[in-house]
Amino acid sequence: MSRRLSVLLDLDGTLIDSRPGIGASCLAALRALGHSPDEALDITPFIGPPLEDMLRGLLRVYDDDRLDQAVLAYRQHYCESGFLGSELYSGIGDALEAMRQAGLRIYMATSKREIFARRIAEHLNLTGYFDAIYGSVHGGQLDHKPGLLAHVLSEQGLIASDALMVGDRRHDIVGAHAVRMRGLGVLWGYGSRDELETAGADDLVERTADLAQTVRSMLER
Repeated sequence: MSRRLSVLLDLDGTLIDSRPGIGASCLAALRALGHSPDEALDITPFIGPPLEDMLRGLLRVYDDDRLDQAVLAYRQHYCESGFLGSELYSGIGDALEAMRQAGLRIYMATSKREIFARRIAEHLNLTGYFDAIYGSVHGGQLDHKPGLLAHVLSEQGLIASDALMVGDRRHDIVGAHAVRMRGLGVLWGYGSRDELETAGADDLVERTADLAQTVRSMLER
């Protein structure tokens, strides 16, 4: 029986640059709580973890613990317009097509709410590349990467050693290793080389043009 090779891909910072939309929704959430954030607020260091962790870090600057209210305000803005503020990284479409042509199973695995991940995929015409799209759900069961990846492996009947997680932050690498998958770090996203190496990334890729070949070579080892 031939091996069923699969690649799981993060969304923010891996497939798309979502900073404009996420930033706008963060600013809207902070304003909804009565704060006056700087329009030039750099949210890059906060992108990647679950939404609650991202907003908790932003609220800490204001010594504000109203996390639930911030989450509601963020999601309201993001649902209305924030999710549209995302752009596909140059070369990602070609990489997905190459992986599809190589016969790989392709799954999205993001800490973003699944409903938003699907809407973004549809907006950017990405849906057809994926065998399935997974993200966090109401209730918080799949907010963190280890639980999310374990869920994907179980639901799809995948063997961890025949699957690879691709992402731009340490959470992707740590999550992959927690379920005995390998983790490939990408360097065009929001995490640094140092962050990914410290997390134990099994390999790194610098250019989207090299993504498909790197994924294939790692899976075929």
